[in-house]
Amino acid sequence: MLHHQYCQCQLLLSVPKPSSSLHFLPVNESTKSSLTISSTKNGKRMSNSIRASVSLDDTIPSNAQRHKIDPKWRGGFSLGVDLGMSRTGIALSKGFTVRPLTVLELRGEKLELRLLQIAEEEEVDEFIVGLPKSSDGKETPQSNKVRSVAGRFAVRAAERGLRVYLQDEYGTSLEALDFMIDMGVKKSARQGKLDAYAAMMVLQRYFSSSGERTELVLPKQLELQEKLRQGPPKDLDFFPEELDA
Repeated sequence: MLHHQYCQCQLLLSVPKPSSSLHFLPVNESTKSSLTISSTKNGKRMSNSIRASVSLDDTIPSNAQRHKIDPKWRGGFSLGVDLGMSRTGIALSKGFTVRPLTVLELRGEKLELRLLQIAEEEEVDEFIVGLPKSSDGKETPQSNKVRSVAGRFAVRAAERGLRVYLQDEYGTSLEALDFMIDMGVKKSARQGKLDAYAAMMVLQRYFSSSGERTELVLPKQLELQEKLRQGPPKDLDFFPEELDA
């Protein structure tokens, strides 16, 4: 049985403050998109806010939500990300098959570009980023740092139609250690693989809750929201019906 204990982890440093151009949305919250139209009347600039009638969580569902609705749904590859101060663990989920992938010793833009490259190679359409919280579910100083990194990365990912979610990662490092011990991973190899296995635990928690406890990191730019609705380009070898369309 996996133990749910709190593990204090050092996370990325020297990150920007959260951008005002981002939303952090619980995926089960009915949040609607808005559009501001400006016009000029009698020499004065007028602004009107128009609220769209389509709920964002309905038009941009997570892979876990899609699997819950239709267990036979194909596609939906997810990348788990366990951010660290100098090492970032990566895990991959294709359907409900979750496995540790690699550990990256990168930071900043180099890390973001490598994540996008892996997403393209593995045909991933969403990132599940671990959000550190305390044992009582409250956010920590590390939470703010991860939100800043995830927010900046979400803009770059949205340009490619890729979604970014935040998932509570409390206790996943100890869960990962217990799992490796149960799997017979040698002690000498555990340290180098721990971050990747922690990312795998983040993905498992995400799917076990059907994505109901995640937050969608949503850019405010309407053009990026539309790219998220459309998603990344489909592989026509995997979706041959798109050829007929």
